[in-house]
Amino acid sequence: MTTTLVVGLDGGPTGQKALDFAKDRARALGDCLILICYVIEWSPYTFQTPEENEQRHQRREEEIALAHERVVDPAAKAARDEGFTVEDHVAHGDAAEILDRLARTRGATQIIIGRVATKGMMERLFGGVSARLIATSSVPVTIVP
Repeated sequence: MTTTLVVGLDGGPTGQKALDFAKDRARALGDCLILICYVIEWSPYTFQTPEENEQRHQRREEEIALAHERVVDPAAKAARDEGFTVEDHVAHGDAAEILDRLARTRGATQIIIGRVATKGMMERLFGGVSARLIATSSVPVTIVP
């Protein structure tokens, strides 16, 4: 039976550390799928003008294409070139919710993310992705420093 690991990328070094950790786990586990995920944070509570709403779908598609081009596709290709079985997913929304939903729907055994040490006002009020994910995840979460 294939083990699935969900890896959250952030486009920076912390995401790469999470992917490196996932590759180490995959080597140890053997039959393993690494599901690379990049989430473009988006809030349904953002207020936009009617003109912005008309262009919203096109902007979302452009953002998804850029995320693939700049972050996900290079990471997935490099992992495949190393011999790993990899799938990828890019989405808009709340990163903690999307990573957990992917883990549940794909039967993943673990979510792996990198730690980001930002402490802005929004994070203090609502919690960062890692804090929300730990509090709500349906599978174990590993946060790579």
